[in-house]
Amino acid sequence: PVPLPLAEEPMLLLGVTEFVANSAAFVYFTAGALRWTVTGDMLPRRFPLRLSTKGLGLFAPQLQELYPDRPMELRVWARRQPLLSCRPDGLRLALHGTAETSVLLPNGTRAPAFLLHLDANVTGKPVLTASRIGVTVSLRG
Repeated sequence: PVPLPLAEEPMLLLGVTEFVANSAAFVYFTAGALRWTVTGDMLPRRFPLRLSTKGLGLFAPQLQELYPDRPMELRVWARRQPLLSCRPDGLRLALHGTAETSVLLPNGTRAPAFLLHLDANVTGKPVLTASRIGVTVSLRG
C-alpha cells in the first residue's frame, strides 16, 4: 500500500508505482515496441556528430576508407525489459540495449558497420525549488 497525504484543499494527486511502470515496460518490450531507427536527417543540425562514414571516421577510420562519405543508419533496441525501482536516493532505471550501425549503400542495401551492447543504470533524483522542477541524472555502466 502507498500512503496518500490527506488533502485540506482541492488538488490533483497522481501516484505511479514501480509495478505500473514495470508492467508497462514489460508490455512494450514483449510487443517489440522498444525499437528505434535513427538516420542522419533525424539529428538536429547543431548536433556535434554526423551519422555518416565521414562523421564517424574519427572513431572508425576504416569506415571512411571503405565507404567514402556515405550516410549511416543506427538501429537501437532493448535486449531485456527495462526495470524501474524507487529508492531513497531517487528513481533507478536499468537499461539493456543494443545499437547496430549500417552504411547505406548507393544501391539501397545496408553494409553492417558495428554492433554495440549497451547496459546502463540511470539514477534520477527530483530537484524542487520555489520556481522550478528539475531532475539530476547520474549514469553507471
